[in-house]
Amino acid sequence: MLYGSDWLRATHVDVAGVEVLSAAEVREAAAVPLGDPLVSVDTDAVEQRLRDRLPRIESVDVSRDWPHGVAVEVTERQPRAVVEKNGKFVEIDGSGVRFATVDRPPAKVPRLVMEAPADAPSTRRFGRPRLEREGVRAAAALPAEVRRDTRVIRVRSYDSIIMELTGGRTVVWGSGERGEAKARSLTALMKAARGADHFDVSAPGAPASSGS
Repeated sequence: MLYGSDWLRATHVDVAGVEVLSAAEVREAAAVPLGDPLVSVDTDAVEQRLRDRLPRIESVDVSRDWPHGVAVEVTERQPRAVVEKNGKFVEIDGSGVRFATVDRPPAKVPRLVMEAPADAPSTRRFGRPRLEREGVRAAAALPAEVRRDTRVIRVRSYDSIIMELTGGRTVVWGSGERGEAKARSLTALMKAARGADHFDVSAPGAPASSGS
């Protein structure tokens, strides 16, 4: 009955969770065979098509919505940093995945600037992609209120990541390691030294601040 009934067929696709993507883009990439028996829709294959065709999708859940629908729940990747390239901006998520190129950078997302020379020991040891991931890792670990104020993240070496914030403030982050501890230290430091404009949490157990 499930395969032969004209009533239990896929007639529409409902999309939820999109922010930058449109529902129409998701439906097109999903390529659900409308008109086929709903029971025959391969939801795993639909999920795989969406991940392959739309890199902005971080995760997706596809299910049958009886008697006629297919439900698609999307979670989009969130940019934690952007890299400027040829006048455009490459969005990178917290895992270091480059997932989209846009004409204008999204609001309140810091720009990642790679300043480590190609022949520097840190670059030779870790490679530029790893250094880039460390910069994004640091960006993702920032407290939300600080991330919104961060304009530039400069990666000078594996152990030298520096954030430039609004108001001329700077944060010396060090490496991308121990991000949670550094975020806690930075939050406490900024509350304790509200007039400071330079913060160093590279050693989160002994943070420091300076400036007027």
